[in-house]
Amino acid sequence: MSLLTTVMDHSLDDGYAEAARARGAEGRSRLPATAKGRLVLALGLALAATVVTVGAVNTQEAAPVLAKERDALVSRVNDANKAADALQRQVEEDRDKVEDAQAQALQSGDDGGLARLAAQAGTGEITGPGVKLVIEEAPGVGGGGNVSDPRNAEGFGNKGRVQDHDLQYAVNGLWLAGAEAVSVNGQRLTALSAIRAAGDAILVDNRPLVPPYTLLAIGDGPRLAQAFQDNEGGHYLKVIQDSYGIRSTVSAQKSLTLPAALGVTLRVAGKQSPSPSSAPSQSSVPQSSSQAPSSPTAKPKSPTSSGPSKSPGSTVKSTPSGTGAATP
Repeated sequence: MSLLTTVMDHSLDDGYAEAARARGAEGRSRLPATAKGRLVLALGLALAATVVTVGAVNTQEAAPVLAKERDALVSRVNDANKAADALQRQVEEDRDKVEDAQAQALQSGDDGGLARLAAQAGTGEITGPGVKLVIEEAPGVGGGGNVSDPRNAEGFGNKGRVQDHDLQYAVNGLWLAGAEAVSVNGQRLTALSAIRAAGDAILVDNRPLVPPYTLLAIGDGPRLAQAFQDNEGGHYLKVIQDSYGIRSTVSAQKSLTLPAALGVTLRVAGKQSPSPSSAPSQSSVPQSSSQAPSSPTAKPKSPTSSGPSKSPGSTVKSTPSGTGAATP
């Protein structure tokens, strides 16, 4: 019992009690008691205040400098943009001058034959009667289960979106019907044109198109429209309309204007006079009494050409631009 009584009476160890009494004698203040300690503390606080003050002053002084540098950078960017815009305008003016000069060169001589050739090749603007074919994507998937599905062989999915193959069939149908020129959403087609897909987008000469797709074709309007509906292109559009709900309408137009193709230039081969150094000498060419040598200055026989067949009332205007050329 004496042990329990001792524990109850002296629950705090003597060492803890002595430490508590010593702390109470010193007080709860953590400030140094000596003059040296207080001096060191004052110096530390003064140094900290000096660092904070210097930092604030430097920040205030740097702010106007940064603002000036930013304003100068913005001014330089604006000046560069203005210079780029001026150069772009100059490029457009020079391009217009080049196109006008090329148009005049094509229209001069041969009674406009080169201009007609440029219109046929797609490098020149052409105006005349024709047809307008509009292909619209279906609001939903069609159900036609009894018609043949021309898309299955090409790996198409069962959806009502217009695919690049659909436009290819339609364009080939217009050419087959006798179209003289074709454009898709304002993009003139040439023999170098490509209609392909990039994801869900359809590209014509690497330019994306958005639905609805409007195909314009120059030709005898009513006859061209009927011929298109009777050939494979018209039949294909009828099938995908029954199968997928993709709508298409064909209408004859009294006057259509198709622009020149971008990035294509008509190049015509011509004769070139041989240089004197390339002409063979009489000593190096054997002469025969039975056959006379060909004259190096003989002109080649120019072929007769009546120009491309044109629908009644169609006119052409050459506005070439770019590189490459071929007739469709």
